[in-house]
Amino acid sequence: MAPDRNPNRDSTAGEGATFPGKTYAEHVLKHVFNDQRDHLFAAMFAVHRAHVLMLGTRGLISRAHTTKLLQAIEEVATNPQAAWQYDPQYEDLFFMVEAKITEKVGPEVAGNMHIGRSRNDLGVAMYRLVLREKLLHVIDSVLQLREALLQKAHEHIHTVMPAYTHTQPAQPTTFGHYTLAMFDVLTRDTERLKHAFLTVNQSPLGAAALTTTGFPISREQVKALLGFDGLVENSYDAIGGADYLLETATSVATLMTNIGRWVQDLLLFCTREFAAVRVADPYVQISSIMPQKRNPVSLEHSRALASSAIADAQGVVTMVHNTPFGDIVDTEDDLQPHLYRAMHKAVRVLSLLNVVVRTLHIDKALLAKRAKEGFITITELADTLVRNYSIPFRSAHHITSAVAKEACARGLEMYELTPVHLTPIFEKFGYGDVAMTSTELARLSDPAYFVHVRNRPGGPNAKEVKRMLTQRRQSWEKDTAFWKQKKIELAEAATSLQQRVRSLIRSR
Repeated sequence: MAPDRNPNRDSTAGEGATFPGKTYAEHVLKHVFNDQRDHLFAAMFAVHRAHVLMLGTRGLISRAHTTKLLQAIEEVATNPQAAWQYDPQYEDLFFMVEAKITEKVGPEVAGNMHIGRSRNDLGVAMYRLVLREKLLHVIDSVLQLREALLQKAHEHIHTVMPAYTHTQPAQPTTFGHYTLAMFDVLTRDTERLKHAFLTVNQSPLGAAALTTTGFPISREQVKALLGFDGLVENSYDAIGGADYLLETATSVATLMTNIGRWVQDLLLFCTREFAAVRVADPYVQISSIMPQKRNPVSLEHSRALASSAIADAQGVVTMVHNTPFGDIVDTEDDLQPHLYRAMHKAVRVLSLLNVVVRTLHIDKALLAKRAKEGFITITELADTLVRNYSIPFRSAHHITSAVAKEACARGLEMYELTPVHLTPIFEKFGYGDVAMTSTELARLSDPAYFVHVRNRPGGPNAKEVKRMLTQRRQSWEKDTAFWKQKKIELAEAATSLQQRVRSLIRSR
């Protein structure tokens, strides 16, 4: 028996008989409109200007209509963004803007503004215009952090410290060598972001709904007017392809994942137990009741924001996954805010870390002391037995393992060992003729010597780190030049477009 329905609770009451239904408008279109207004407003008008200019140049609309349309576009564009509020009589911001332009020039003139295009290629173009600017912002923030790391690495070329594997002290290195490693990771992150920018900065305009148009439009002209590097040539790809979104999302997610691992290190290093680094006072927080506390909240926020950025970026991948290859809302307005949030949070993380790194204090003396503890230089004892005494490496490893166990049982550090401690062990393994001196043992227990002899390419030897720093500075300068050039190109394209529009309007 079917339950009685309360007519007063009918969920379809008041929905209306035509599109859009009240609930659809409230829960979908209003939110889409607000996102378009807040993020795509300027991009939409840029596309309108370029498209109308092209239509006029190609003779698809008259010069008089071209100037009237451009004048109307400029007037409507001056309305403050905040003044644009959702109205259910317009499906989205595009239709509202078109209606406002039509009010100024009439349907006969405004009606041809849409020749040779669709909301499909218009939408993808707007997304790409916005994303390329945000990618450049992220790249700029990465470059600033990379510069901070270069500076810190240069300051600590000779700062010996323990390096860790499996969270345990492993071998001595330097803080400069360690910091340069993070710089190299960020360099690869920069390359991923640059490639994402180049993928994004391709024009889909002229693809129209999916198959281009029968009108003799110029895709190349619109591309140039808007500062795109090239065309998404295949019109189906221009509309259906979503890999530009995925590449942007995954480059940001990879960046934030890499950053998160390094932030975790810093949080450990600045604990009272480690006490290896000290976050500057402007970036720590005290407790409300424990005055001795120095909470490294700047690093904690960096870790939390990085994780949140990864979640937003992963949301993009999830939304695109298993969608049809074509025009589909999953890759459109509902998706874009996830990318914007991911990139905005990434910039916040990078900005925080930039100032934290530049003001970070490193306890050189404490790190040097720790680099002598825990037998982390004993690899060099094994290497010396191979190089100087012709003992097979595996045998040398067994000998040094026995040395470490014996010393630990006696409560001795490696720098406390003497030939008296080692001779019985050498004899036990059949190498009683090995006679190390106290001077030789002292050298082998010195972390600075350990670092010095590791002078192969990429090692922590000071000269090698200096060589890498010089090379890395050049890579940073090259990436900075890329960023500056792209900023200039986009600014010049925007200025040129505005000048052409104004010139036509003035010539009326």
